[in-house]
Amino acid sequence: MLLDQPAAPVALKSITGPTSPFPTANRFAPVFVPLQDDNPLKYVHRQYVTFTLIGLNVAIFLATMAEGGREALMASFAVVPGELFGFGYGPVQSVGFSENLTLISYMFFHGDPLHLAGNMLFLWVFGDNVEDAMGHIRFIAFYLLCGIFAGLTHAWITPDSEVPLIGASGAVAGVIAAYLMLHPRVRVWVLAFKVLPLRVSAAVVLGIWIITQIVMVLVPSMGPVAWWAHIGGLVAGAVLVPFFKRPDVPLFDRGLPAAR
Repeated sequence: MLLDQPAAPVALKSITGPTSPFPTANRFAPVFVPLQDDNPLKYVHRQYVTFTLIGLNVAIFLATMAEGGREALMASFAVVPGELFGFGYGPVQSVGFSENLTLISYMFFHGDPLHLAGNMLFLWVFGDNVEDAMGHIRFIAFYLLCGIFAGLTHAWITPDSEVPLIGASGAVAGVIAAYLMLHPRVRVWVLAFKVLPLRVSAAVVLGIWIITQIVMVLVPSMGPVAWWAHIGGLVAGAVLVPFFKRPDVPLFDRGLPAAR
């Protein structure tokens, strides 16, 4: 499950255990775990931006795992709605960092290995073809804009919150929206309910994921997950993809056979 995770204040204990100040990142198992899509690259030789984003997220996670003041460090780069809008102050931070810039930095920090793995798996499977459809530079801008709007959406919904928000889920949600609008007919290998291998269309895989996000915003008590950030990323991705894709790349696989 893709999650933008609001991290618990550093003074609080986590539901994952007495020593961890961050809530669990994956309380809700996805219906489908994507493994591979049947969608070769057409315009770029390699998906260098996707590789770089995954490498950067992994490197930052490993660096923060080794950091003694991990909680305060992560809070420094997280989006804190109350601080962003000037309504209050979040947890103690280890470094001074502009609140406006946290709308970019927050998406490169993750609370635990499952939080990181879920986001990077979806980015690995679906990011390359979105990068291919847009080009390297436009894909970077697209990814960051989706993440920024996701963070702002979460902050607008909870403007006085002092709980830090971290995770790439909002940006990855934008990638998911773009992929669905570009390649809904492409077949994707998935593990259904984490055990059954199936080959189904991207419209089914990503459509169910999107429906889940919409349902979860209606059930706000269902765990420490910033569901509105996911919705913000989805909306941003859907709105931006027509402007960022190459002019000769069709939406919705127009002109292609129904199954391939």
